[in-house]
Amino acid sequence: MADQIRASHILIAHNEGRGAATSRSREEAAQQTAALKAQISEGADFADLARENSDCPSSAGGGDLGKFPRGAMVQPFDDAAFALDVDEVSDVVETEFGYHLIHRTE
Repeated sequence: MADQIRASHILIAHNEGRGAATSRSREEAAQQTAALKAQISEGADFADLARENSDCPSSAGGGDLGKFPRGAMVQPFDDAAFALDVDEVSDVVETEFGYHLIHRTE
């Protein structure tokens, strides 16, 4: 079991999320995240979608969060990221910040 992984993510924030500066509703954010997951499942490039859609500053780097240890991220994100195999993309993960898609890269 890895004690440190590398992952990228796409964050779709909503107006109820912590620190969110968007008027997007929770429902709109969930729908957008599900649509992005479908695009990834059909072969779209995760990093390109992150650059174009993510509300996180990491979007500039294709969503790359670098390496991080277990417990460095909020619990639902941490649990989902560490459950992934390398090159696997998560289902939609909800945190206090919004909805995420997580791509484990190492």
